[in-house]
Amino acid sequence: MPVWMHRHVRVALSALTLVAALGLAGCSLGASNTSSSAAPSTPPAAASAVAAPPNTALPAPEALTDVLSRLADPTVAGINKLNLVEGSTPETADALDRFTTAARDGGYLPMTFAATDVAWSDKNPSDVTAIVVVTTAAENNRAFTFPMEFAPFHGGWQLSRKTAEMLLALGNSGGVRPPAPSPTP
Repeated sequence: MPVWMHRHVRVALSALTLVAALGLAGCSLGASNTSSSAAPSTPPAAASAVAAPPNTALPAPEALTDVLSRLADPTVAGINKLNLVEGSTPETADALDRFTTAARDGGYLPMTFAATDVAWSDKNPSDVTAIVVVTTAAENNRAFTFPMEFAPFHGGWQLSRKTAEMLLALGNSGGVRPPAPSPTP
C-alpha cells in the first residue's frame, strides 16, 4: 500500500472528526450568542413558516446504514452508486471509486455502520438525521462517530449531498491541483 494513500485516508478521517466537532461547537455557540443579545426578545417572523416533518414514520436505522454499506462496498462500481448520494452526476462516480479504493488500500474495509437517534432534520424537514458509528477494520483507527443526514429518494434513502461532501470529498472530485504559477513582473 502506498504511504500517501494511507495518509490520505487517515487525514480524511481525522478531518471528518474535526469538522464534526467544529460543526457541533458552532451550533452551540450560535445558540448562546443569540440568547445573550441586547435585541428585544421577540420571536422571528419566519419561525412560523418552518415546514413540519412528514406525517410518515421515520426510517428504520437499517435503511440508513444499508446506504452506507453499499457506498463502502468495493465490489460495486462508483457509477452504480450514484443513486446513493443526493445530487450525484456521472462525474461523482470517480470520487466514489477513489473513496472505496482509498478505504480498501488503507485497511479500513470492511466497514460496518450503526445508526442511532434517527430524527427529522430541522433544516430540511423531509430529510432525516442520525448519529452513525462507523467501525473499520483498521486497528489504529477502529471506530468514529459522525452525525449524518439522509434525503428521501424513490421510496428509499440516500446520503445527503452535504454529508457526502464532508465524508467522501465529493466537492474535490477533480483532485488537488497545483497552484498556478506566479505571473512574471
